[in-house]
Amino acid sequence: MMGKLFRVSLFGESHGRGVGVLIEGCPPGLRIDEEYIARELSRRRPGARYTSPRREEDRPEILSGVFRGHTTGAPIVVFVANRDVDSSFYEEIRHTPRPGHADYTARVKYWGFNDYRGGGIFSGRITAGLVAAGAVAKRLLETHGVSVYSYITRIGPVKARVKPRDSEEFRRSIERSPVRCPDPDASRLMEEQLRKTMKEGDSLGGVVETTVFNLPPGLGDPPIDTLDGDLAKALFAIPGLKAVEFGAGFRLASMRGSEANDPWVLKDGRVLTETNNAGGINGGISNGMPLVFRVAFKPTSTIRKPQRTVNLRTGQPAVIVGRGRHDPCIAIRAVPVVEAVTSIVLADHLLRWASWETLRSKILGDV
Repeated sequence: MMGKLFRVSLFGESHGRGVGVLIEGCPPGLRIDEEYIARELSRRRPGARYTSPRREEDRPEILSGVFRGHTTGAPIVVFVANRDVDSSFYEEIRHTPRPGHADYTARVKYWGFNDYRGGGIFSGRITAGLVAAGAVAKRLLETHGVSVYSYITRIGPVKARVKPRDSEEFRRSIERSPVRCPDPDASRLMEEQLRKTMKEGDSLGGVVETTVFNLPPGLGDPPIDTLDGDLAKALFAIPGLKAVEFGAGFRLASMRGSEANDPWVLKDGRVLTETNNAGGINGGISNGMPLVFRVAFKPTSTIRKPQRTVNLRTGQPAVIVGRGRHDPCIAIRAVPVVEAVTSIVLADHLLRWASWETLRSKILGDV
């Protein structure tokens, strides 16, 4: 389960009847309907350029928790059916685990009873539930003016230069790009790399950056439930994600303290920082600056090149060549998923923070 007050649980498998999500702790009165969730799901739906050719409608069905277009305060269940399923490749490789995948570890963990079709619970298909829950979380964040933007800053060797801003035009610039990179020049080069790599039967990794605007200071519950710690744990629920860094991240290791520290300043009566190397978090608590972090996705593991493996039934070496329907770069479709997971964690911490703010006025009065 993800979260404490705003709680999210996933269910379903890649080639089962469908996938979905249970959302608990959502306040009543938020405007939600199936069309709104469908629009969010369309951003991660397969079938677009540079994505898996699997054809899924991804039409959400709200089974509970929403009545006449508003949340009721009861648990929300959203179900997304699997329509375009082809398990033939997975039957062929049942005993020859794919390099880079969870095929072997899942078999060991679940004594061979795991649903191996399409990767089962380890498939990116389960992220449909995360996006549905993220759509609900965004409605909650909107009540406090919090905006979340995720976008590609790197695919393979191509790195983009992005200056995020809190505007609808910036969001449109992300969605205009086939690779969800708001830097037009870098976007074109990324497409060239993808076309070349796809012809070679290979895949590419990528980096997704996220910027959150208007986040109040004070979110986070140290020492265990730090804001960055909860975000990192939740983000690693996304298949294929292998690294996360906040603010200047690993560059901080090569800086001096005089370079890395963010000087405090007063601006329009608010305490802010001149720079944002900390990425909007100090001591596990939001500081009022934009929250900034990056996550790295590995290249798609199933590729059309021969790879060495082991036949677990015979105990002999084997060679596997991937086929079927797979993304050449999973980072592209992961963009709305990262945005959704971020929104879920922030919604949970916003509810915690709001309870403290309510108590402050009662305990301290006008102080």
